[in-house]
Amino acid sequence: MHLTLKLAIGSVLVGCLVLGLKTLAWWITGSVALLSDALESIVNLATAFAALVAVRIAARPADANHPFGHHKAEFFSAVLEGVMIIVAALFIFREAYHGFMAPRVLDAPIEGLLVNIGATVLNGIWATVLVRRGRLLKSPALVADGRHLWTDVVTSSGVAVGVLLAFVTGWWILDPLMAALVAVNILWSGWRVVKESLSGLMDEAVPEKTLTRIRDIISTEAAGAVEAHDLKTRHAGSATFAEFHLVVPGEMTVYDAHEICDRVEAALRKAVPDIRVNIHVEPEHKSKHSGIVVID
Repeated sequence: MHLTLKLAIGSVLVGCLVLGLKTLAWWITGSVALLSDALESIVNLATAFAALVAVRIAARPADANHPFGHHKAEFFSAVLEGVMIIVAALFIFREAYHGFMAPRVLDAPIEGLLVNIGATVLNGIWATVLVRRGRLLKSPALVADGRHLWTDVVTSSGVAVGVLLAFVTGWWILDPLMAALVAVNILWSGWRVVKESLSGLMDEAVPEKTLTRIRDIISTEAAGAVEAHDLKTRHAGSATFAEFHLVVPGEMTVYDAHEICDRVEAALRKAVPDIRVNIHVEPEHKSKHSGIVVID
């Protein structure tokens, strides 16, 4: 089983455990803020399932209907996560409003906080694993899931502080106030997840650092060619796509031109994992005298 799929399954299991703990914390205390935390955990679990499905689809090899692979499935999952985060925030706003209208004294706040803190620590550990591994594996779904969990860690910490202050001061209105602040933070997180995922769906170019690396490799490895131009890149999940025109001397044989292409492709695959390269070879009169200068 691929590591990406194992992590996605792990997210579902961790999500179930954290949801159970946070629901218990709310049941013990009756806190609106802790209820908002539990509601967010429901979204965490749902998005973990979405990430699992997306990772399974993205891992499928290219076929006749999807010749470029299924990598973009992970972006759809990340967009869904963002939307669900926003929906959770709206539910929390609703509960916070009712709490403002009728503040209530919390039951067993210390016991509930201890349970909630345990769930928060577990979420923090797993979020770190997801973000680090997701970046290494170039998995947008895992990274989005990890960032979402980090948001949950931050908001859960804020909830714990708010509930503790309400208990110490007796200002029970702090409980729904903290729930409202949680909702605002969640809305911001959801927007960021959706924005980053849409960039992948819109075939956004690779980061400038990666693009510079690709250009440098073409320049140094395409010795024998005249120039390279019209370089285009995009990323889709773990895959990177690059295509460009390679101008060679008019008298060069097809064999020699193909050797140059093979050399460039091999160097690019070594430097950029999971890259797909498409090179269009052109004769010298097609030179644009711009683009990438080949170093002989």
